[in-house]
Amino acid sequence: MATADGWRPQSTRPEVAIAGRSNVGKSSLINRLLRRKGFARVSHTPGRTREIHFFGVNDAFTVVDLPGYGYARISKERRAEWVPLIEGFLRASPNLAGLVQLLDVRREPTPEDVTMLDLLGEIGVPTLFVVTKVDKVGPREREARLAAIAAVTGVEASDLICFSSVTGEGRDELAGAIAELVSRPPSWRTAVHGEPISDKT
Repeated sequence: MATADGWRPQSTRPEVAIAGRSNVGKSSLINRLLRRKGFARVSHTPGRTREIHFFGVNDAFTVVDLPGYGYARISKERRAEWVPLIEGFLRASPNLAGLVQLLDVRREPTPEDVTMLDLLGEIGVPTLFVVTKVDKVGPREREARLAAIAAVTGVEASDLICFSSVTGEGRDELAGAIAELVSRPPSWRTAVHGEPISDKT
């Protein structure tokens, strides 16, 4: 899906979107989560994913890979195009069950991360917070970084899912949390905005 009002695959399955800034490890996480090497293409150049990609999982739900945001070497014009693309999808998809927001354990949340968090709060979409690349830091640093991320997100550090695509840490926890998301009735839009919910669930 290349534009907010462009073509997208039609589906009656629940959707779980994966969001995060460029180079946060979205493709590696998807591959580890689904236990399929090369399922999502891992690029050595951040910012290469410029469309929304849809991955059907066991005819049960759809993983939606949103474009990474915030990569400085991409033109401002191109980065600006992704804002309505991401926001339009999150606001309009009737089958959206929830979102997985990725944050790099080694990095301070950026202004773009904060903007994304504000958008998620405004829309009210159920969100899982996943801290990636935890194999890159030691236990003491991890504890400090989780506390810092918790302060920015407003989520308890114990509710952050620590994930490593290298070691597999957090894979089963995340899979279980996603399974719970897609098993819920899609009532969050009505609860937050009073919007009608599609009966295609």
